[in-house]
Amino acid sequence: MEIIKGIAIASLNLFNEMSPYLLFGFFFAGILHVLFSLETFARHLGKSNFASVVKAVVFGIPLPLCSCGVIPAAVLLRKKGASRGAVLSFLVATPITGIDSILATYSLLGLVFTIFRVVASSVTALITGILANFIFPTESASMHVHNYPPEENDPECCFEEAEKKDKSFFEKISELFKYAFIELLGDVWKWLVVGIVIGGMISYFIPEAFIEQHLGSGWQAMLIMLVVGIPMYICATGSIPIAAALMLKGLSPGAALVFLLAGPATNAVTFTVVSKELGRKSAILYVVCIAVMSVIMGMILNSVWSHIGGLIPNAIHHAQLLPKWLEIASSILLAVLILITVIRGIAAKLRNDSKHHCNSCHH
Repeated sequence: MEIIKGIAIASLNLFNEMSPYLLFGFFFAGILHVLFSLETFARHLGKSNFASVVKAVVFGIPLPLCSCGVIPAAVLLRKKGASRGAVLSFLVATPITGIDSILATYSLLGLVFTIFRVVASSVTALITGILANFIFPTESASMHVHNYPPEENDPECCFEEAEKKDKSFFEKISELFKYAFIELLGDVWKWLVVGIVIGGMISYFIPEAFIEQHLGSGWQAMLIMLVVGIPMYICATGSIPIAAALMLKGLSPGAALVFLLAGPATNAVTFTVVSKELGRKSAILYVVCIAVMSVIMGMILNSVWSHIGGLIPNAIHHAQLLPKWLEIASSILLAVLILITVIRGIAAKLRNDSKHHCNSCHH
């Protein structure tokens, strides 16, 4: 019981620190969802040039899509005519960051680490897209130019965009909250809870400086984090409490960054889909770029960190900007929303099972 209590307290502390930032992140994600559509964005990504890669990165960074959620979005962009380089940049930038993940990173790891994480993901995504366009220069993506309002002779027109523009203000507000606190929360809550519990277990079980003594703070620790992160499925937000707990136990910020870059951006499913949609060579380029750039950016971060010495504890335990009551209230609200999501999922499963059973009876 003492062990369970210790893990629960450590996990609860992480949850309290992250909750206000997560709620705001989900809300802002709902605003982005209501204001922008992938169909609109796909128009700008058809050319295999530098501008399309930059647009893919700029658009992808704030989107709160995890490793699995980014796949259908990337496939849709490709089908709408986005170039190979733009799609790969989008696949790298989007799952690593996201507005919810950015705010959650700040809540546990501080401003310096947060800025560097965004910069590192942007640079990695840009280089991946640029190399893809350079290596596959002959590709020409067919782009259908949409019109609004939809024309009668325009069968492929972007009706999703048209529907967004035709909705009333109250319908958009309803869609905002539905997407933010039902769809998006439903996608990430499991990984968020798993990440927080793992972070709590690391905080409770692993002695101070254990990781620093056994893994070191150099490139070997980064390679271990790379080997762990690349095949692993973990969302950008769920990986943050794990990284924070590891840093508290002595892991270098560069190695933590490698885990936060490689973990969310790569997994077996993403590799398979990229191979199918863009070709095996593109998939290999995708993984290699993430692996190499993660280590390079990790080494740069370690160098920067050594020059601003002694900020690792401060980065994790930065000054509390939010009052304690707000953290607790946010935690309660987020826990209630997660509970509602769980109940909705159970109810939906029971309805499906009941429907399946009834259909079997009729047969």
